[in-house]
Amino acid sequence: MSEERQDAVQCRGLTYTFHRGRGKGEPTRAVDAVDLTVRAGEVFGLLGPNGAGKTTTIRAITTLLPTARGMVEVFGHDCAGERGEVRRLLGYVPQQLSADAGLTGRENVELFARVFDVPRSERAERVSQALAAVDLTEAADRMAGTFSGGMVRRLELAQALVSAPRLLVLDEPTIGLDPIARAGVWERVDAVRRATGMTVLVTTHYMDEADRYCDRIALMDRGRIRALGTPEELKAQVRAEDPELDAPTLDDVFRHFSGRTLADDAKGGEFSDVRRTRRTASRVG
Repeated sequence: MSEERQDAVQCRGLTYTFHRGRGKGEPTRAVDAVDLTVRAGEVFGLLGPNGAGKTTTIRAITTLLPTARGMVEVFGHDCAGERGEVRRLLGYVPQQLSADAGLTGRENVELFARVFDVPRSERAERVSQALAAVDLTEAADRMAGTFSGGMVRRLELAQALVSAPRLLVLDEPTIGLDPIARAGVWERVDAVRRATGMTVLVTTHYMDEADRYCDRIALMDRGRIRALGTPEELKAQVRAEDPELDAPTLDDVFRHFSGRTLADDAKGGEFSDVRRTRRTASRVG
């Protein structure tokens, strides 16, 4: 099979267990025998509440965690044995802020261009292209410390795009942003994907984002995939199994398959931690 026809991501039996307290205490199985395929060119959403295993799965795919059990491949490259090759195919925007407030927007993107080994002869053009792609050309030479929260997130997107990745991984990219800034981030992601054919893998707590932008979604809970399909397929399945729901939303879909809602987890834990992280954008805007 040619590389162009390969799936972007394949997980088979992915399992990951954490041991708290340096190996002492009860182990926590964060990811439990997950099988998952992300097709080349699609926007794939991985949805679920706090502790579902989404971020652990993302970190295994991006080689930030070793694959303890199971197989993970990115465009046919093994994440355990070919970490360098996998990383050259990736752009990654993590939950935590990664922009440096003490550098200009351009300098932030140039730093990532060097880290990802963009050839020196192409570096200036690629940096300018990445900044233009997220509509930051005019602000490029301002200090990132003057950027709004939405601009910071778009700057981080430019950092991820400068290496021209085939797979863009976004881990909770819009938490803590206002609706206008959220829409702005997604508009830029969608524009770049349409222009390049790039694959996008995203985790989000916002069901409206998943419904609008994702081609397919997987609902994850307690380390396992509970449902998989297009938003319309999953809503149709719930409608067929629960006729009282004439027009189910993705929140209804999640409740149907997991027995709870994302709101059940929004008061604490990981979600609140990420919201606090995103609020630190206020110090750079």
